[in-house]
Amino acid sequence: MGKQKKEPEKPSTAWQGTYGDMITLMLCFFVMLYNPSEIDVTQLATITQSLQMNETETVTGGLSLSAGRLSDLGNNINSLPSLEKGKSLGLTKKKAVSLFAPDIKSNKITVTSDERGLVITLASDSFFEEGSAELNIEETRGTLLRLADFFKASELEGRRYRIEGHTDDTAVPEGSKYESNWELSAARAMNVLHYLADYGVDEGRFSIAGYADTRPMFSNDTPEGRAYNRRVDIIILDEGHF
Repeated sequence: MGKQKKEPEKPSTAWQGTYGDMITLMLCFFVMLYNPSEIDVTQLATITQSLQMNETETVTGGLSLSAGRLSDLGNNINSLPSLEKGKSLGLTKKKAVSLFAPDIKSNKITVTSDERGLVITLASDSFFEEGSAELNIEETRGTLLRLADFFKASELEGRRYRIEGHTDDTAVPEGSKYESNWELSAARAMNVLHYLADYGVDEGRFSIAGYADTRPMFSNDTPEGRAYNRRVDIIILDEGHF
């Protein structure tokens, strides 16, 4: 009898473990690079919409960001102006959080971002007496000086800002020089601008607005909610909100 042929050995699967480790490490690497503060909200919404499937058809593609350019998106994404703008505001937010660390710790200031841009919120109770638009300058001079230095920084050159005043739903006190919360909220925004201008900022790059109690952050049913709603927002405007 001839020798029995030896069956070939099954291919080794040891490489799959190494491959899996490499994919996991790459995922961790990109997660570490991800920074939510640097997202451009408008671009993200557009990309999300482009990936949605048409519910009325069984087979269909996504919606293109723009006709004939979807194939080039991977090559051009790093040069998109909106992403550069988002990256710039992300770095600006990091600087603001660092610069205003003492004020954030003492609950005088919060730094957030939304569709309008980067929002620096002044806690009204720290800056104004209730029902008044006169700044408590002795208490807040250091904060206002830091704000002025921040808005004069070279990396914010060309940016525009808006100061928005807000109140809770409590009516202005009887005998107040302000007829309603509309005048009070606008006066608070205007007085913040005047003090920043006194400290050297270019007031020509600012606009002001008063919203009274029409844009609350929280319910006015509690003292805490009303305290949060009494505020002044200083916004580094996104280009779409000039």
